Amino acid sequence: MQTASTNICERMGRSQELSEFKRGTAIGGHLCNKSIRDISWLLNIPRSTVSGIITKWKQLGTTATQPRRGRPHKMTKRAGQRMLKRTVHRSRQLSAESISKNLQTWCGLQISITTVRRELHEIGFHG
Repeated sequence: MQTASTNICERMGRSQELSEFKRGTAIGGHLCNKSIRDISWLLNIPRSTVSGIITKWKQLGTTATQPRRGRPHKMTKRAGQRMLKRTVHRSRQLSAESISKNLQTWCGLQISITTVRRELHEIGFHG
């Protein structure tokens, strides 16, 4: 039997998307006349998630993720500063040029070396 602490740790976070396999398994359980509670327990996901998957499958005939509405959010300055701060904390020996290249590959955004230096100075890292 699982304890409450391990069960909470194993549950999926709010920002993670459920895999296609788990969604298909939930539908398979529904087709085998399993209850939502049983499916939830077997897959270790919330009952509301299982219910949502089944409802979506009944309405749309698919469990695939649908496109979201609206314009995508632009990364805020604060989020960029947090990412920059994490990068510097991991390795304080990185140059502004290498930090700029790393952030470009991670975010897919063009970030100049001058911007990196300015933001580092604003955060409180002086070199």
